[in-house]
Amino acid sequence: MRAPIQLDLHLPNFNYPGVGPDAIFGKLVDIATTAEQAGFSSVTLMDHYHQIPPVGPPQNWMFEGNTMLAGLAARTTTIALGLLVGGVTYRNPAQHAKITTTLDVISGGRAFHGIGAGWFEEEHRAYGYAFPPLKERFERLEDHLRIVRAMFTEEQATVAGAHHSVSDAYNNPKPLRGDIPILIGGSGERKTLRMVAQYADGCNLFGDPERARHLLGVLQDHCETVGRDPSEITKTSMMSLAIAETQDGVRAKVEAMRAAGLPEERIANTVAGTPEQILERAQAYRDVGIEGVTFSMADVHDLEAITLAGATLAPVFNPAP
Repeated sequence: MRAPIQLDLHLPNFNYPGVGPDAIFGKLVDIATTAEQAGFSSVTLMDHYHQIPPVGPPQNWMFEGNTMLAGLAARTTTIALGLLVGGVTYRNPAQHAKITTTLDVISGGRAFHGIGAGWFEEEHRAYGYAFPPLKERFERLEDHLRIVRAMFTEEQATVAGAHHSVSDAYNNPKPLRGDIPILIGGSGERKTLRMVAQYADGCNLFGDPERARHLLGVLQDHCETVGRDPSEITKTSMMSLAIAETQDGVRAKVEAMRAAGLPEERIANTVAGTPEQILERAQAYRDVGIEGVTFSMADVHDLEAITLAGATLAPVFNPAP
């Protein structure tokens, strides 16, 4: 069961021009349904409690991701939904398995389970979460992966882990498809990609096409070590995107990002171009073995921009059957 994020619209920001708290959920529904109609395979949210530095200032709006995904699940029909990605330190693994299963039932079988080792130490301090050393966070991640798979697929789950365990735990009703795809975020070569090979149905990598080529080679080696067919894993890459029909339109979008006060780091890392230029970049990822992209858009509140991005990239990464 491969992770269903061949073309994913990622929503890391919720401060949109002229949209107040009373209208934000309706706007998110419009964004998600537009993405659905434009050929996207999934919509994802972050798992953060306040905004992260590459996206905006900490006081910007932020929702509890699973709760918002459940609301979107009730207002959409075909698009997959998940966190990109959940932080392993924020929830008990059995509880998280229950949450994702609930989302799966609400959505009619469209949930996936995104998880990673967590990284934002400042956020842990602010909200009272322990922030263990990286070695322990990876141990917790492995416990989590074993427990949630057992919760998704076994009548009663019993898993003894280093930090988390379950004993004869029920997860009823079961996911509607009998299991839920698991996606691991991150590009760590020694531990993260080894866990992808051993446990995951999808991975989301960072970097340009050449970096992706290298990481996919590392993943291939891990798959050989654990006896896994790498074709069972959906391999995606993450980016920020700005797209317009003309070069003048592209320049205007980049300047609008700067005028809105977006961090220069985010602007510099944005892939900006016309449909033809974006397609060229997409093909470079396809050529090295990346099967899908997940991207955020600073102007995601502009539904026409979502439609243009879908029209450009869906034929490459999520073609109609």
